Amino acid sequence: MRGAGGTSGGVGRFLTGLIMLSAGGYLFFQSITVQSSFGLGYSLYRVGAYNFTTGMVMIPFIFGVGMIFYNVKNIIGWLLSIASIIMLIAGVISSIHFSFRHMTAFELIIIIVLFFGGTGLFLSSLRNLE
Repeated sequence: MRGAGGTSGGVGRFLTGLIMLSAGGYLFFQSITVQSSFGLGYSLYRVGAYNFTTGMVMIPFIFGVGMIFYNVKNIIGWLLSIASIIMLIAGVISSIHFSFRHMTAFELIIIIVLFFGGTGLFLSSLRNLE
């Protein structure tokens, strides 16, 4: 009988490793807090001494949408709209801050053992033992 992935590694190791890996990943991501400083009026991009705020990114978008509604084939309108959306998405992503919550050393060790131990078991179940 073949095991996980058609190898002789064993289904038990595969499932145990997958459960440990999932539990460690879940605990790891539960211990991360996410904060954002994105808002209208905050500096998003800086060109020389001039700051572009998040609200200013919407101005070319408004003009672009207006140009598109006036003439759908207007390339400048499409470029303004698409560039503004890309700048807005990049601004939101760049304003996100990740940090770990306060945890004990025991909690951190449990997360590390579950995640990396589960990864080891999972990967070892996929190799041929023959």
